[in-house]
Amino acid sequence: MNAYQKTAKAGDTPRQIEAALLMKAAYRLKAVQDHWETDRSDLDPAVIYNRKLWTILATAATEADSPLPTDLKRNIAAIAIFIFNRSLDLIVDPKASDLDALIDINRNVASGLSVEPAVAA
Repeated sequence: MNAYQKTAKAGDTPRQIEAALLMKAAYRLKAVQDHWETDRSDLDPAVIYNRKLWTILATAATEADSPLPTDLKRNIAAIAIFIFNRSLDLIVDPKASDLDALIDINRNVASGLSVEPAVAA
């Protein structure tokens, strides 16, 4: 069962599922950050989960048949590249402060996904 299926509830839209997954990733990263001095055992799994999630999001958003506008596709790809680079930084040289950007990005994108776009009349 994949991450989408585990998180999805009946009636959830893809946007709601993506928002929930991003919030789950942010929560995991924040939990690691909050316990940085005493327990970092979930650092690698949390970073890997986040990276996999962004791989899926970026791949879906940038596919040729994606209905997203070109500018949005580019922005998502740029964010994903940042996520991948920061993830590598965290694995090579872990710093609690490096989690801030990942947590903030996930929360902000999830917040944006939680707002349903206006339907053109």
